[in-house]
Amino acid sequence: MIPAVQLDTYDEGDRNALGDAMDVMIQAFDPVYGEAWTLSQLSGVMLMPGTWLTIARIDAAPLGFALVRSVLDECELLLLAVDPLWRGRGVGETLLRDSLRTARRRGITSMNLEVRSTNKAVKLYEKTGFEYVHRRPGYYRGNDGQLHDALSFRIDMMA
Repeated sequence: MIPAVQLDTYDEGDRNALGDAMDVMIQAFDPVYGEAWTLSQLSGVMLMPGTWLTIARIDAAPLGFALVRSVLDECELLLLAVDPLWRGRGVGETLLRDSLRTARRRGITSMNLEVRSTNKAVKLYEKTGFEYVHRRPGYYRGNDGQLHDALSFRIDMMA
């Protein structure tokens, strides 16, 4: 973990945590791709059992977040976002590795994720041990109407 970064995990929709996640989301997701969630979407997912949100902070300022949803012994990384001012400093990797540790502690044996093929985070997922599963051609439609392939990844975590 990078020095002075605090990770706070929430199993319920704490209003301040949701606000912090939305602050990061607005900065992190390029509007051209239309990938940012609304507060309503984020709040709705947080009401689902097995969902947790981890916020990375320095001095209470949010730097990034990870949102994970689990069912039985599998989970899905729904969102991972880092404020652009903090990218390249290990915040995303710290959040991802913490999500994997949290999943293992909860008895989860595998994590899945899906990402736009042109997203630079693909390198992080591969570096962390995620394996490519398949490609969905033209799965995402950006706000500009352009289609983007989705890549699915999976990591098995024997507890």
